[in-house]
Amino acid sequence: MAPTLTIAYFPPIQYFALLAKYPSVRLEACENYQKQSWRNRCRILTAGGPQDLNFPVRHRNGTFSLPVREIEVDYSTPWVLKTERCIDAAYRSSAYFEYYREPLFAILEAHPRTLWELDLEIIRFLMEKFGLKTEIVPTEEYAADHVDIHPKRPDSILQELGLERPYYQVFSDRYGFVPGLSAMDLLFNEGPGALEYLRRA
Repeated sequence: MAPTLTIAYFPPIQYFALLAKYPSVRLEACENYQKQSWRNRCRILTAGGPQDLNFPVRHRNGTFSLPVREIEVDYSTPWVLKTERCIDAAYRSSAYFEYYREPLFAILEAHPRTLWELDLEIIRFLMEKFGLKTEIVPTEEYAADHVDIHPKRPDSILQELGLERPYYQVFSDRYGFVPGLSAMDLLFNEGPGALEYLRRA
């Protein structure tokens, strides 16, 4: 049975490994927003080591306890520019970054209004570049059994799928292979070879 995934910002590689496994996957659209999750943060590898990037969201009436589709992105600070500079610094020497940079940054610079819209545009962009045709179907009611890949909880998804193995990373000479990064790390370093990584058992 195909899983139900939560929305995520530049999701980790195991997220796309699950998308690659199924022809159709549900996306949890009825939950409340969860702080300190991948919903508005991601992890990349920089010259200084792994680094989390996140974006601010607007709260309403002093609370973030709102349906995830209603959470608005806060553009009152220059986080888009800072994010682009961090990604540039981390990946400008990777083999495929120059092919994806402009259309990816265009998504951020378009300032999608909600977290849901921003995250979904990024997910669809990465799916297209990976060559994934998986159908994404938003849920119409809360799915208690959804898969919540979380930055503070280890998971064994890649191991269970037979996909737990290294690929080339820009700073591997300093840190060795670093797991648990955003799928953009895989895309920028492996390019068209990323789909084989996501599917080979």
